[in-house]
Amino acid sequence: MKRSGLLTFLIIFTALIFIARLFYLQVLNNVYAVPALNSSAVKITYDYPERGYVYDRNGLLLVANQLSYDIMVIPREVKPLDTLEFCNLLKITKENFLKKFEKATRYSTRIPSPFLVQLSKNDYAYLQEKMHKFKGFYIIKRSLREYPLNSAPNVLGYISEVNESMIKKNPYYQLGELIGTAGIETTYEGILRGTKGVKYIQRDRFNKEIGSYKNGIFDTLPLPGKDVTLTLDSKLQQYGEALMVNKRGGIVAIEPSSGEILALVSTPTFDPNLMVGRERSKNFTKLYLDTINNPLLDRGLQGEYPPGSPFKVITALTALQENVINTTSTIKCFGGYKYGAGKGAFMECHCGINGPVALNKAIYRSCNSYFSNAYRKSIENYPTTPEGTNIWSSHVKSFGLGNYLNNDLSVGQKGLIPDGNFYNKWYPDNRWTATYTISNAIGQGEILTTPIQLANMTAAVANRGFYFIPHIVKNIKDEKIDTKFVTPINTTIDKEHFEPVIEGLFNVFENPRGTARGSRVEGIEICGKTGTSENPHGQDHSIFIAFAPKDNPKIAIAVFVENGYWGSRWAGPIASLMIEKYLNGATTRPWVEQNMFNGSLQNEYEKQLQQETIDIEK
Repeated sequence: MKRSGLLTFLIIFTALIFIARLFYLQVLNNVYAVPALNSSAVKITYDYPERGYVYDRNGLLLVANQLSYDIMVIPREVKPLDTLEFCNLLKITKENFLKKFEKATRYSTRIPSPFLVQLSKNDYAYLQEKMHKFKGFYIIKRSLREYPLNSAPNVLGYISEVNESMIKKNPYYQLGELIGTAGIETTYEGILRGTKGVKYIQRDRFNKEIGSYKNGIFDTLPLPGKDVTLTLDSKLQQYGEALMVNKRGGIVAIEPSSGEILALVSTPTFDPNLMVGRERSKNFTKLYLDTINNPLLDRGLQGEYPPGSPFKVITALTALQENVINTTSTIKCFGGYKYGAGKGAFMECHCGINGPVALNKAIYRSCNSYFSNAYRKSIENYPTTPEGTNIWSSHVKSFGLGNYLNNDLSVGQKGLIPDGNFYNKWYPDNRWTATYTISNAIGQGEILTTPIQLANMTAAVANRGFYFIPHIVKNIKDEKIDTKFVTPINTTIDKEHFEPVIEGLFNVFENPRGTARGSRVEGIEICGKTGTSENPHGQDHSIFIAFAPKDNPKIAIAVFVENGYWGSRWAGPIASLMIEKYLNGATTRPWVEQNMFNGSLQNEYEKQLQQETIDIEK
């Protein structure tokens, strides 16, 4: 009796183990429950969600969606068909048909892949009635992007079809699906994209669809992408683009109190709608091959240039922090700065002072001699030149120069702020002094910056010693933006040193001899600095940085105009117009505005191109 009871117990116990294992495999563990991708018994189809909409800071729609239709093919399910009729319906050649079918077969005979994409509504309505005749082909709906405003393509970016290398990196995607490729479309792809829905369809032994697999328990609904609000002010953005017509360069405007990017202009530009539809690839190729205008280059983020005289602001702040100058320190300027015994050891200065000059006047008259002296003293304040250069470099980099800024923009350049190690490689015997690098004092030499770095530097000055990482997204529906964008970053300069420098920047506009007196705006206290960036390949570049109002600033801006001669000729007026437009909603100097709207530098660009052609032929 005991043996019989034990045997019964073992049988029941073993049965329970088998039942529990089967329950785990068939119910709890979806890895085994969900069928393999497009197996012979189950067909998998996807339902694509609508991408999130994109708005500017004032709620204006920048990116919307439009319905598109793609013809998909599953090669193994294709039956003999009237190729000529099919090609006529799709308006393609037989050679094109064979090429597309071969590509789909090479990708997979069982997995759907795109055969012909982005059909019009009229084409869809007509083809829908005929598709039953062509087994293995079917039509799916997708959403394409639509840009209500012809503006900011460098910011918004575009979407395109994934390729096989992308699929290998991210198996979420299937051939023919769309992915953000540039701008915010790529940076915030996971948020804008949403999640596609999946349907499993049961087939019988004759490969006929007979309904949902397991009554649809594994099917999922698509989750739409989340809407995104940008920091961009689209009216200011469009205004900046209009001011930069027939000019090459960039404008970056930032709200100092938050780091939010108000405008990010790059010219020449293009219509973002060119990157939508069946002509996208053709249009992209045309833009990409335009190596003269480089419309795909975001000059505001990727253009690296010597900063010129705006860098004198950092030279002054560093010297004040190192206590090698004060607000009353003077140096005599007689047309330049002699920094050595040699004939060539002389830096010209066009400030016109011809006598002693202190900090305030040095800023608003842009005296090369004063800042060369301040730079040299900063470096020579330490036992060795490399050590002094490292300290100087550390101060400069604390303003966000020489790095990518860790922002949410899809492209950028690091620029260059050299240090002692950099020059040790140039001069291996270490027998170099501050005079070897004296051009750094006035933003020339080896220094390279981008317009967004200069705008951020200006915001740090406006804030009296700190900045927020520049960023383009203000709000994401049901989510918070990264905390790094709301965390202030301090420079290495004490707050007390900013006021005398800012006073000098204010006098750039207010003093009758200030270098930007002609760009002064009645009723707005603007602080700024003109700049000329030397260009060995042609006419010099025009640079300007500014912020306003002087107290409690609302906008900091950097303008860079390639081959624009000098700062007050193009960049200065453009910056002051942008500031006035943003703060007051309108401008009061129509003659200045029209000069900027109608002004062109195309002749300069043509001359530079001709010279480059001559140089190549030599």
